[in-house]
Amino acid sequence: MAPAASPITDLMEATRAELEQAQSEFKEISRMVDQSRGEVEKLAQRNAAITAHLRQVQGNLENLPRSDIKTAYEAAQDSQQRLFTMRGQLEKFQGDQTHLERQVNQLRKVLTTLQTLGGGEASEEGTPTIVKVVEAQEAERQRLSRQMHDGPAQALSNFILQAEIAMRLFEIDPERARTELQALKTSATSTFQKIRDFIFDLRPMMLDDLGLVPTVKRYVDAFKEKTGVQTTLTVTGTDRRLESVREVMVFRGIQELLGNVRNHAQATQARVMLDVDDNRVRAVVEDNGKGFDVSTTFNGKQKTIGLSTLKERMDSLGGQLQIESQIGQGTRVVLEVPAGMA
Repeated sequence: MAPAASPITDLMEATRAELEQAQSEFKEISRMVDQSRGEVEKLAQRNAAITAHLRQVQGNLENLPRSDIKTAYEAAQDSQQRLFTMRGQLEKFQGDQTHLERQVNQLRKVLTTLQTLGGGEASEEGTPTIVKVVEAQEAERQRLSRQMHDGPAQALSNFILQAEIAMRLFEIDPERARTELQALKTSATSTFQKIRDFIFDLRPMMLDDLGLVPTVKRYVDAFKEKTGVQTTLTVTGTDRRLESVREVMVFRGIQELLGNVRNHAQATQARVMLDVDDNRVRAVVEDNGKGFDVSTTFNGKQKTIGLSTLKERMDSLGGQLQIESQIGQGTRVVLEVPAGMA
């Protein structure tokens, strides 16, 4: 019988596969950047020619038919819109290229560290935890960075375009200019809300100001609204402040578990229960999703870095993580930590 693979070996294999995938994506995005850059250059040249023609038209407005003037302005607006759009796309591709390059470099460092650990006598118990924490942090940063680039960053680029169009339209079509400004206002409102959501995900300020229970309530409400998963929250015990590190750990644990419901469980319903007393904090997250085989969660057969890291975080606080799940019958996860001092 072949010897069981060590946790470091399994993690090395998973990291190597992720590195190969990231390198492939980096190569593809680099090709798209080159193509988009060439397209931007062509559009810039075309826009310069159209702008030069528009200046000639503006200098001869009295002698030209209104239809020719309108055509010249529309051509200029169309050219500028195409150029702004393509520049925004290029910026997005360049941002994705930068993020993928960082991911590739980070994965190379992690793989090198794992290879060093796997070849020596270093403890497999302590160091892999650090590696997994780094991986989880980098994955979360990459996710938020991509969302920022695909959402607010792209929207801000479009704001510039819409504002430019509105400014030009005021001279020839004030009614359409007002329509463009209304669309700009709507987009700005939506983008502002997305930015507030990103800030909340990164570090909810109300966790410091109001504590664990109000923050969890808001997060569950937002989760239900965004995902469509019918989610309920039951809070029992004492609504009191805990040590900052414990509030953060419990909140991040609930956030991680609901993220799993959203990303993996294919659930339609979820339930969160939070109980705080003088001795301990207990959070339960249940769903009616597809479930999984718990026996493969922590033995290396299945790469569940999120749950493994969460378990280690609970252990570091003297707490525990319990998972109950069966394929096709949903999942129930309980995390519990000592309450500590307020």
